[in-house]
Amino acid sequence: MRSPWQNLAKAVSGPFLSALLMSGGFLLFVMWDQSHWWRIKEDYSFGWLVPAFVAFVIYDRWAKITAAAAACAAPGSPRAAGWRGGLLSLLTGGLLTGGVLVFLLGALLRVSEGLSAPGTAALTLGACAITVGLLWLNAPPAPAPTAAGLRDDARVGLISLFLFPVLVWVVSAPLVASVEARLNLFLLGRVVSVVSTVFDVLGLPIEQQGNVLVLPTGRVGVEEACSGIRSLTACLFAGSFLAAVFLDKLWKKIALVAAAMVLAFLTNLLRGLFLTGWAYRNGADSIEGTVHDTAGYAVLGLTLVGLLCLLPIFNFKFSGGGDDDAAENPEAGAKTD
Repeated sequence: MRSPWQNLAKAVSGPFLSALLMSGGFLLFVMWDQSHWWRIKEDYSFGWLVPAFVAFVIYDRWAKITAAAAACAAPGSPRAAGWRGGLLSLLTGGLLTGGVLVFLLGALLRVSEGLSAPGTAALTLGACAITVGLLWLNAPPAPAPTAAGLRDDARVGLISLFLFPVLVWVVSAPLVASVEARLNLFLLGRVVSVVSTVFDVLGLPIEQQGNVLVLPTGRVGVEEACSGIRSLTACLFAGSFLAAVFLDKLWKKIALVAAAMVLAFLTNLLRGLFLTGWAYRNGADSIEGTVHDTAGYAVLGLTLVGLLCLLPIFNFKFSGGGDDDAAENPEAGAKTD
């Protein structure tokens, strides 16, 4: 029995295997660089799960990867022709060139400034762009390829299988300070405004002073940790993973990722309402410590449960569309990005 690597080596040419190994090297470097932030920033502690989830997705898709690589190398394999083929080549070349420049910028920042969020972000974005570009340019060539449209190009199906394992590293990279500050400020404003409005509608006296809520029992400051950015990034990662593993259509994947962000925002609002109500009844100091932390973890758990409940809805198929689905995707349960 051949090993998975022997099956891949039989299906594809040497350049594609070399591109895979080089891409793995870039992603290992990204993992090493990001691990510093996973260790010191609680908001990004979920990053420790990223390598394991990426390895699982690649393992789960390995049969599809070898099949897609063999389809690329088969005689008469479809390729985008004419201006479409030229556009793809231009975009891929630009992606690879831009990725190299951004990666070099990140390397320069790391050498000159040491560890920094902008440096890590640049290294991550550059490595991801380089990886996608390398895999595309080194996709197995086809003897006597046939002209096709963009969506039918065999290379599209092959590279799409690597999108989650490559692009998920962008989610686990720290945001640039200016971007994070603006996002925090925006989310904080929404949380405080909604909480203040809800209590006002309920007829409970409350006064908003910036990011501080003045209650009859004391003042409650809504800090950056309560903005929801921690749950937003973690749920974005969870939604991306669930979409990559359990959903087969691109629009479903996008919809689930969007749902993850919406759920993270809504559940964080519920957390704000709960903590404010607790402080309203038991005093402003009562929400510190265990109550505050427990509510934060409950937000993550509630959002994850919500995403799991959405999966059967997204995977539901009407009985009348069975033939169409079978014709469009003959391999049951196929999952591609």
